[in-house]
Amino acid sequence: MIILGLTGSIGMGKSTAAQMFADLGVPVNDADAAVHALYQGEAVAPIEAAFPGATVAGAVDRKELSRQLSENPALFKTLEAIVHPLVRKAERAFLARHRAEKSSLVLLDIPLLFETKAENRVDAVVVVTCDPAIQKDRVMKRPGMTEEKFALILSRQVPDAEKRAKADYIIDTSGELDSTRAQVADIVRQVTSQKRP
Repeated sequence: MIILGLTGSIGMGKSTAAQMFADLGVPVNDADAAVHALYQGEAVAPIEAAFPGATVAGAVDRKELSRQLSENPALFKTLEAIVHPLVRKAERAFLARHRAEKSSLVLLDIPLLFETKAENRVDAVVVVTCDPAIQKDRVMKRPGMTEEKFALILSRQVPDAEKRAKADYIIDTSGELDSTRAQVADIVRQVTSQKRP
């Protein structure tokens, strides 16, 4: 089974690309979706213990958690120590399931792939990129986004140029969706045509 890792900075179109892989029948494990589920389940109690008041009615209040983190960015390490092992556990279950099902190719959608050294757990890395002006335009349209918040997010991510330098495959989403779709299909073709030992 070939394991592709998909990553890209905020606003680059990673989720769109991931959906295109899924549309081609590639099983996708979405780390963000795993976090979302954990924020309503397993991660609630440890997060409340570390961030008092950051949960409401048995779920993590993302707005309050975000407020506490922006006031004290050093707390990101605390949050990561809680969340990352739980996300890894969900990822391992996903991989085990697809190995058992004899899937030939799977995709791990990992926003912080390089930041968490996840490139060591995949066979090849796909980086989604776009023109910086397009990236900023996309991100600033998001609800509640500010220049300050955008800068904080970027400061915690490996720069786009560095990601591209480390990538095995690059998808540029600056153009039309059809262009992105063609790039995704091409990568699936290339990867699945490779002879595996």
